[in-house]
Amino acid sequence: MGIITMIVIGLIAGAIARLLIPGRQHIGWLATIVVGIVGSYVGGTLGSLVFAPHVFSVHPPVHHLFLGSIVGAVIVLLIFNMFRARR
Repeated sequence: MGIITMIVIGLIAGAIARLLIPGRQHIGWLATIVVGIVGSYVGGTLGSLVFAPHVFSVHPPVHHLFLGSIVGAVIVLLIFNMFRARR
């Protein structure tokens, strides 16, 4: 059940990140899920570093706040777009 939850949260966070970034991203729904899942880990890690500097751990994205997942997904999507623009 955790994998399904991670996929759903990844899809929602990735879709919201795509809506927040101006312009059109030419990625499919599977890449949106990956951006959301990776963004959840990025947001959770950044949240651990900023809000609890003495506790550095990486947990599955379902344990992090949803806002952190969206912020992380935006960061990952911006980095993805930067690399894609260089091609």
